Amino acid sequence: MSGVPALPAALFVFVWASGYIAGPIGVEAVSPFWVVTLRFAGAAVLLYPLARFRHGALRISREDLLRVSASGLVMNAVFFGSVYAAFELGLQATIAALLHALSPVLTAVLAGVLLGERLSRRQVLGFGLGVTGVLVVLGPDISSAGGLWGLLLGLVSLAALSLGTLGQRWIGVRTDAVWSATLQCAVCVPPLLLLAVLLEGAPSVSAPLAAGLSVLWMAGVNSLGGLLLLGLLVRRGGAGASASLFFLMPPVTAVSAWLVLDETLSPLALVGLALSTVGVAIATRRRA
Repeated sequence: MSGVPALPAALFVFVWASGYIAGPIGVEAVSPFWVVTLRFAGAAVLLYPLARFRHGALRISREDLLRVSASGLVMNAVFFGSVYAAFELGLQATIAALLHALSPVLTAVLAGVLLGERLSRRQVLGFGLGVTGVLVVLGPDISSAGGLWGLLLGLVSLAALSLGTLGQRWIGVRTDAVWSATLQCAVCVPPLLLLAVLLEGAPSVSAPLAAGLSVLWMAGVNSLGGLLLLGLLVRRGGAGASASLFFLMPPVTAVSAWLVLDETLSPLALVGLALSTVGVAIATRRRA
């Protein structure tokens, strides 16, 4: 990871991994679609003054607004809505992080299929090892993934994360990154709110303190802090900086989930975790 500043990289890994802890805590206190609605409503409120202060009033063409909105719906509404629903069904934080760690590799595969970009042997090998590791962790019993529906929702979130990443490339650089993030958070609030009302009714909060703290953490630290750290990494280490760190997310999440959520993995699952981590590291390693 030559060129990636160590402290911002470590903070980014911590911030990203902490979302897998705050998410299950949040959906245990409030239903999942209300959690994700509150998260992005809060994130939009926090990002708006930052965008105005740094870059002035929003100036965006209709075409760019459409692209930013479509990407935000996939990256935020579909990705987080599906994974939070999977958390409610019992998807473990470590398995979610493990699935999402495959995102940079799946993105490369989708870019090859959809955009005609060439895959390297290293990426193919890494993807194969990563998928094998996930299968070893899951084993024949998928209860730790929330059963069949939890696993399917986890896979939907993985696909949404990869498609959303490609969507960021589709947006391009004509729209300021902070304004783009603000719009992407704001645009997904109405459909998520509608889903929350239709599927879950009025919000029922079983633990107000846990609900409030988790939503504040996800809106402020994960959304706002993660965006600023990612921007710093991209400026200092290039566009591949965050992808090169994804292999660290599952082990960091596994330790955090063990400490905070009391989640444990069997010895065989730990082997699968290591295998998948190595696979993602190989696939996302940047050439010197």
